[in-house]
Amino acid sequence: MPKKILIISSSPRRGGNSDLLADEFMRGAQDSGHNVEKIFLKDKKVNYCSGCGVCYDTKKCVQKDDVSEILEKIATSDVIVLATPVYFYTMSAQLKTLIDRCCPRYEEFSNKEFYFILTAADEDKAMLERTAESLRGFTACLDNPVEKGVLYATGVWKPAEVKDTKFMRQAYELGKNS
Repeated sequence: MPKKILIISSSPRRGGNSDLLADEFMRGAQDSGHNVEKIFLKDKKVNYCSGCGVCYDTKKCVQKDDVSEILEKIATSDVIVLATPVYFYTMSAQLKTLIDRCCPRYEEFSNKEFYFILTAADEDKAMLERTAESLRGFTACLDNPVEKGVLYATGVWKPAEVKDTKFMRQAYELGKNS
């Protein structure tokens, strides 16, 4: 049965390494017959959380930006793919800002499958584990999240450097088997 898959690409540059891997994941998932949508966060208006607390009672954010649309897509998807470049051993600011804004609806993100796509210049996969743990910190707040896979794309720094690596095939296979 086809799944509804949402890919959130948080690279600040279109065609960056994590964005290219997100596209390969999408291609694999589409080849398996899944319904896939990709959000390129840089194209969206995502304000910082103001910490006002209104969402605790209303389950709605008072800010007028693109976050309510994104949260609706997360809530109605079966699979969430979080793709991020790793800067200073953590996720991109774009992704962290979105995660912080999940407060109004995070209780609706139950029983989701998650994939993480991480890219970094560092050659040591273990150094990317800090970023994976940060993402797991988010999913730990959700009811019954299922981590299905993590792609650690190491040694890629320059734009599109990931193109000629094994990571492209791995991203495709993760999508195909999602």
